[in-house]
Amino acid sequence: MTDRAGATTSAPAVPGEAEASSDEEVADRGLSAGDLLRLLRGSGRTVWAALALTVTGTALGLLQPLVTMRLIDRVAANETIVALASALVVLFLAQAAMEAGGQYLLDVTGESVVQRLRRRLVERLLFVKVQELDARRIGDLLSRVGTDTTVLRDMVAGSFVQLVTVAFTGIGAVGLMLWIDPMMFLIVAVTLVIAAILVAGVMAGIRSSTEQALSAVGAMTADLERALGGIRTVRAGRAEYREVERIGVDVDAAYAAGVRSARLGSVVGPAMEIAVNGSFLLVLLFGAVRVSNGSMAVSELVAFLLFATYLVMPLAGLFNAFSLIQRGLGSLRRIEEVLHLPVEQAESASPSQRPDPSSSTLLELRDVSFAYGERPVLSGVSFKVPRTGLYALVGRSGAGKTTIVSLVEKFYEPDGGHVLLDGTDIRGTDHQEHRARIGLVEQHAPLLHGTLRDNLVYAAPAVDDERLYDMLRKTNLDDVVERLPDGIHTEVGDRGLNLSGGERQRVAIARALLAQPELLLLDEPTSQLDSINERELTDMLREISRECALLVVAHRISTVRTADRIVVLDGGRVSAVGTHEQLRTEDPFYRNLTANHLVQSTADRSIRTS
Repeated sequence: MTDRAGATTSAPAVPGEAEASSDEEVADRGLSAGDLLRLLRGSGRTVWAALALTVTGTALGLLQPLVTMRLIDRVAANETIVALASALVVLFLAQAAMEAGGQYLLDVTGESVVQRLRRRLVERLLFVKVQELDARRIGDLLSRVGTDTTVLRDMVAGSFVQLVTVAFTGIGAVGLMLWIDPMMFLIVAVTLVIAAILVAGVMAGIRSSTEQALSAVGAMTADLERALGGIRTVRAGRAEYREVERIGVDVDAAYAAGVRSARLGSVVGPAMEIAVNGSFLLVLLFGAVRVSNGSMAVSELVAFLLFATYLVMPLAGLFNAFSLIQRGLGSLRRIEEVLHLPVEQAESASPSQRPDPSSSTLLELRDVSFAYGERPVLSGVSFKVPRTGLYALVGRSGAGKTTIVSLVEKFYEPDGGHVLLDGTDIRGTDHQEHRARIGLVEQHAPLLHGTLRDNLVYAAPAVDDERLYDMLRKTNLDDVVERLPDGIHTEVGDRGLNLSGGERQRVAIARALLAQPELLLLDEPTSQLDSINERELTDMLREISRECALLVVAHRISTVRTADRIVVLDGGRVSAVGTHEQLRTEDPFYRNLTANHLVQSTADRSIRTS
């Protein structure tokens, strides 16, 4: 796809497009360890290598009690122990190297899982339908990309291979303990069962409290983002302490959930202590009796104690791994909710809906209705915009003017009726291709963090410098560029705060025009301009309207008076369409609107209508 400025663009594939479902469906479906295992797709070789290293290290560890047993026997028989002692040292060092290598690979795997998840989340969020984003708190979504993925990383690095290692160690240790003394193994098994019963009951609680803690952190991030984003309003309203209290509620909620998780997790430690110390003391006592009556050698008792330690200590890690998995499931549920948010689907027009460039009408709204939830905004709205000319949308606040702009941009879908571009219902057109034909200037003219040039060429990255500087002159930005310390490469700051409101508005207009749109949507483009810049910009828009269509949401009488046609909205309906002079003469509602609601510029106050 090529935009009007010649820049080639393409819509990346959105992950999980076929999986879109509601949050309730994600919650009802439930998550299991199998969902966590699927996170490892793409890291198979690394995981297998980590498994191989850790299992090999475990096997070397299981050999050590056997070597120790032979070493004790040789000491008792006054035989040389140099070879066995050297072998034991080698086993220790080799085990340490294997386990270190395995843990490194696990950490790498965890980082790669987080990398893939964050890329999927970022891509998903940037394609999620606008109405879905409007219904959610951005800070909470950001928390899921950052905090929740970090929890999953820790889970991957600390649980998956550990489960396999514990299983391998357990099987080997159990087999060797049964070979040495089945009765003493029964003592160890009983203590482990007691510990397992104590731990099993807390796992579900850990998962629940983790979800609650992460949700509270998300709310905290959202509230903090809200306060910092409007810090000037906060300071001007002397509301710093109120915001501290508001955000403190979220901090306290995260603390309470974390304490609950810690309280439940604290059960794991004592349970493991019972398993380790209890089994060790019982085996030591029982083994001492067996040694004293000659039914067991000292070397066998030492080996058995070592195997018991090899069995019990990894099992403590097993319970820790289960705890990490429960926390990971809590994070994964929140991440899955984002990955199942509905996205804008790629569409293409059917043969019966191909544009008709011969038509004089570029944009048409035909009996359009729309509601935000239960609140109706538009009802049966119909009007046409030709291929050239300036059309103005006027009406009281809440009449639906900005909603019409959102529908034309395909941010929302109409509940009824049709929005047609070139005679084609835009429901059947691809979002990217549709928006490549339309320019948008929002009322608050948001700029992105970066340089002034980055913002200017955002919709047309391939534009050449000649066209860029020509546009700077047309929008009266050339003087601004000369005053900036680094010219066009000056950083504009977060949300463009290093520029004035009027400068940001002119940058937004220049940005839209550089893409050479067929239809330019402007939501009150002169609201933050002084009278001189307003008059010059209005003249420029008149020039542009000779080449493309302009649909302007107007609140200033100067913009309305220069429009070719004015669409008057009243209560979500079109009450009248005509020129300024026609409507002022024929429509009482419009006369009242121009007299009491539309903003008068300094130049227009002398001709204020009655």
